Amino acid sequence: MKDLISELKEKLKGKNAKIVFPEGEDKRILEAAIKLQEEGIIKPLVLGDLESIKNTGKENNLDIKSLEIIDPKENISEDMVNSLVKRRKGKLNKEEAEKLLQDPNYFGTMLVYMGKADGMVSGAVHTTGETVRPALQIIKTKEGFNRTSGSFIMLRNDEMYLFADCAINIDLDENALAEVAVVSNLTAKQFGMDPKVAMLSFSTKGSAKDEKVDKVANATKLAKEMDKDILIDGELQFDAAFVESVAKQKAPGSPVAGHANVFIFPSLEAGNIGYKIAQRFGGFVAIGPILQGLNKPVNDLSRGCNAQEVESLAIITAAQAYL
Repeated sequence: MKDLISELKEKLKGKNAKIVFPEGEDKRILEAAIKLQEEGIIKPLVLGDLESIKNTGKENNLDIKSLEIIDPKENISEDMVNSLVKRRKGKLNKEEAEKLLQDPNYFGTMLVYMGKADGMVSGAVHTTGETVRPALQIIKTKEGFNRTSGSFIMLRNDEMYLFADCAINIDLDENALAEVAVVSNLTAKQFGMDPKVAMLSFSTKGSAKDEKVDKVANATKLAKEMDKDILIDGELQFDAAFVESVAKQKAPGSPVAGHANVFIFPSLEAGNIGYKIAQRFGGFVAIGPILQGLNKPVNDLSRGCNAQEVESLAIITAAQAYL
């Protein structure tokens, strides 16, 4: 397997990145946090009820003495409350903000927003909505982007691909789809890829006629307008995007077809099914979802994750902050 995580660990040495874990009562989170603390590359900040975390550690024979554990309910500062009220621009009063900050996801997101942590990893217990909502309300999206989207880095042997959007947006219009393509191109570059972006469809270059085909073709044009340097083509069926011999027949002369390594799915339905088929049938390791387009990194775990996946996503999150 392409050892992306080991490569990133080398690059992150000495950065002492602080990553928040709002689900400290979960065994998988504690296992990952302990390993990260021992490696010395990331400084984990574990959130939750101290007694509950101690009980989880004791029940699972985990030594948590070295971890920094913060109970949000006992550590809400006036500065944090005031910052949240200001950030929400009148949508919260102080009492409402203080109540909200008792939620570990909101507390953790504020630590990132206020610069007391570099990123956050959640979702082992919480839903995607519970993880993403505080990030959108507090950290918000980068200038030029109107939404966040969820990508997966797919690894198998020496192969590495990026799939998006597989986690967040149920149905994107052509402008939003173009934006996902542009931000996914940036994500791929951040992790050392030379991106060739394929806009996927059930049609290749007009082989089928439908408004869904038009959406992907139009999104491809818009993406080129948003980023003149992006190497992108569409609409392409997956075989035309991935298999060189098929590309020569279906999309001759395309700069991407047959060589794509970044795949933009036309809907969340297609993306979510696609990455899970690659993961379960194809034996790919899926790292993510990586939330794209935010001002600071907050990433969402699958609730079916294991401790290794938690550790890997924490490394990815630190890399987003520093690399």
